[in-house]
Amino acid sequence: MHRIIRRDAGSRHGRGRCHPRHRARRHSCRRPDLRSRHGGPQERGLLLVSQLLRLATAGSVDDGKSTLIGRLLYDSKTVFEDQLEAIERTSRERGEAHTNLALLTDGLRAEREQGITIDVAYRYFATPRRTFIIADTPGHIQYTRNMVTGASTADLAMILIDARAGALEQTRRHAFLASLLGVPHLILCVNKMDLVDWSRERFDEICQEFRQFATKLDVHDLTFVPISALHGDNVVHGSASMPWYDGPSLLHHLDDVHVASDRNLIDARFPVQYVIRSHEFRGYAGTVAGGVFRPGDQVMVLPSGFTSTVEEIWGPGGAPADHAFPPESVVMRLSSELDVGRGDVICRPGNRPHATRHIDAMVCWLTEQSALSPGARYVIQHTTRTMRTSVRQLDYRLDVNTLHRDEHAERLQLNEIGRVQLHTQQPLLFDPYRRNRNTGSFILVDETTNNTVAAGMIIQPHQPNPDVVAHPETIGRADRASHGLTVWLTGLSGAGKSTVAAELQRMFVAAGRPAYLLDGDNLRKGLNADLGFGPGDRAENVRRVAEVARLFADAGLVAVVSLMSPSRTARNAARETHEDAGLPFVEVFVDTPLEVCEARDPKGLYSRARAGDVVALTGIDDPYEPPESPNLVLRPDDGTPEAMAIKVLTYLTSRLRS
Repeated sequence: MHRIIRRDAGSRHGRGRCHPRHRARRHSCRRPDLRSRHGGPQERGLLLVSQLLRLATAGSVDDGKSTLIGRLLYDSKTVFEDQLEAIERTSRERGEAHTNLALLTDGLRAEREQGITIDVAYRYFATPRRTFIIADTPGHIQYTRNMVTGASTADLAMILIDARAGALEQTRRHAFLASLLGVPHLILCVNKMDLVDWSRERFDEICQEFRQFATKLDVHDLTFVPISALHGDNVVHGSASMPWYDGPSLLHHLDDVHVASDRNLIDARFPVQYVIRSHEFRGYAGTVAGGVFRPGDQVMVLPSGFTSTVEEIWGPGGAPADHAFPPESVVMRLSSELDVGRGDVICRPGNRPHATRHIDAMVCWLTEQSALSPGARYVIQHTTRTMRTSVRQLDYRLDVNTLHRDEHAERLQLNEIGRVQLHTQQPLLFDPYRRNRNTGSFILVDETTNNTVAAGMIIQPHQPNPDVVAHPETIGRADRASHGLTVWLTGLSGAGKSTVAAELQRMFVAAGRPAYLLDGDNLRKGLNADLGFGPGDRAENVRRVAEVARLFADAGLVAVVSLMSPSRTARNAARETHEDAGLPFVEVFVDTPLEVCEARDPKGLYSRARAGDVVALTGIDDPYEPPESPNLVLRPDDGTPEAMAIKVLTYLTSRLRS
């Protein structure tokens, strides 16, 4: 076997030399120059779409994913000579009978010691017909999130099955994830056929079993190939050991699979990433996310809605282009001087993306430091736009093994997948993920740590229950005798919230202003009697009280809420509920230290918690998240409850006047 060394951006090595037998034709190791072989920009764009193939491996642990990739690299003559010598030496030192080609991709020390893949490793190689980017994803359930990352941009997924074991739980999990991520092509590689004596019956049995499982998935192109990655049978070349198989080898299929039609070339989408300005020039740089753009096309800029015409397009390298296809990075100049910035989307006037603040999405939770729960707030990064979003509801958690929906789930934890309702700060410009993976995907980022915590796929704009039809309002806020608002008092148990709230209600009513007190303990005897004290029930408790307070405020009353509401995200969601309706919301933090609350202990909860009779008490077992920017803070040294109520009234008077 020839050992060809080829410089490549994806290699862990920054050096390499061609084997002496191939130095005379070193150019054959390079990627083809598209500009020299194809003259027009349209041909180059179409070639870019069809020639590059992104693929990901999937399957259970020890099914041979890394070995298969190593075999592809080795038999296609795209391995560095020093790499090959290193893995041959390591294989000999370990006493292995064959060169362990999995070491070409398992570069981490922990991966080599344990013999498993942990992180996603990317490898690059080319044939005369196509260029490939391979993502070697881990098979262990602990690293499911890494598999999601590697397969999120794949055009094709190679799912490996050990011919001895058949389709395992993790195999089905990865197949479902590939389907969920919209990977259009699946190849089931039945590996280790040499260990079942090249049995055609065993191959047919595995294929039939997997076909039955695939009927539950959204799979449009499914191919089966029997292989032996260790010996190279049916990987690059055909196999003399399996004369009963008359299909193409794996690499031959990868060379021929048609992916150009998988790109969305109908819906023109160009998210603006950067504005290039000079004295006489204003252009918009970005990556085409869908459709085809040409000079002279009528376009619309969203969210402003202004229309213009594409004046010029510059492709990579600054060369003028007649067309722009996905995924080309281009600069576009419009004929009109419009106010366009990062995050705006250029599209066709008659073909616009959805624009809404309420979406339904599937999310995969990627972190073990926290969990997703209703009311939580994050930063959403979608195309080139970043904004805040909140989780309105967790519809269900999906069991990727049985495809069962757990509609009673209260949170999503590491590697779990669920359907959620999101509410964004500003309208999101998107297409459903099934229609366009570029404009239908997003990530969620924790505001505090700046860590990516979830990857998501937009299903559709959130649709309200079709059986529930809102009755039109006949009286507006201007027609009311008074204008309402909500005063939300939060703090620990025993902080004095209820006492101040009751005094505040009394003062409002005495002044002729209709007011009503919504006390947490009272509401748990009626409206919220069915709720417990778990995270999900606490969030639902706050949500219900916020909705009732909003109705009271809309009717012209002052809703005085006394609620512990320990979750900052839940309180922020309550504020958003009012702000969306244009109603004032005043958050008052009753900042009484824990030791003072415990000394008061009006309900005896703290003493019972210390004795172990009460669990999950906020401030003792469960955390309380104080407001970051409350409108007003009340402390014990502010005086009596009456003095505190007067302080609140003084603040409200000054705010409402301004």
